[in-house]
Amino acid sequence: MLEAHGFAGGGRYDAKATAGGVTAWLPLRAEKPGHLAGLTNWYSFAIRPLYEGSGDRAAALAALFGDLRKRAARVSLYPVRDGDRAAIRSALRTAGWWLTASPAGDRHWLDLSDMDHDRWWASRPGALRSTVRRKAKKGIVDIELSTRFDAANWAAYEDIYAASWKPEEGDPALLRAFAEAESARGTFRMGLARIEGAPVAAQFWTVEDGTAFIHKLAHVEDSLKASPGTLLSAALFRHVIEVDGVKRVDFGTGNDAYKRDWMNRHEPLWRIEAFNPSRIAAWGPASKAFVRSMLGKDT
Repeated sequence: MLEAHGFAGGGRYDAKATAGGVTAWLPLRAEKPGHLAGLTNWYSFAIRPLYEGSGDRAAALAALFGDLRKRAARVSLYPVRDGDRAAIRSALRTAGWWLTASPAGDRHWLDLSDMDHDRWWASRPGALRSTVRRKAKKGIVDIELSTRFDAANWAAYEDIYAASWKPEEGDPALLRAFAEAESARGTFRMGLARIEGAPVAAQFWTVEDGTAFIHKLAHVEDSLKASPGTLLSAALFRHVIEVDGVKRVDFGTGNDAYKRDWMNRHEPLWRIEAFNPSRIAAWGPASKAFVRSMLGKDT
């Protein structure tokens, strides 16, 4: 889908290698000649290898990066989650790449572990719980949750987004295509909040493999006193926990303060830059990267 909407840069390349009974893939794009980057954009939650088979994943990933040395002088990966960073760095080093890794963003997520909805909700800040209780009691905001894409509801979301504090949507056609595809897969979740019949808040989530992913949320600024966005979030959290049975909720990239009210985990997102020492074209960028590292900007 990213390729179809023009995010493959100078071309898509799916790196692939098999070793130790495992096949590893990594979707990449040509940033410029000799420079490959992760096939991601601003909607992406993470870039990480994909695996098939049971066996030695480390060997498969090292083989993948070894093959990439024949094609590229440099590889850039962002956003890399904290839990994936060590495996990627180890495989790159095993394959002979020079590399730096620097924190370049934030991720907030909810780990429910053995908590049900009520136990999780009781662990949230008192101010948040009080707001939901008081605003819900007033009965001003009507909440609608849906699991199938609806064109009218999506149009309402787009109107809300345009009237919100959010910057202009990066690629509305891609986002809609993604929502329609997720609806066909059965993973689509959407919430709309209305006041006197007028849509004032909307959120787009997906649910997959025990995790709910929060993709988009927005509310109309002049509806803030009724807290429609907060009530909508509370309803969606309840649905994905009690109905979908998720064990994690991922708020994506960004360090917005309100995310801490809902989530109980925070970690950095990493940018990994790898340089091929056998390519002269990599030496200059590598030198600059290592200088930044010595100045404490990379780790």
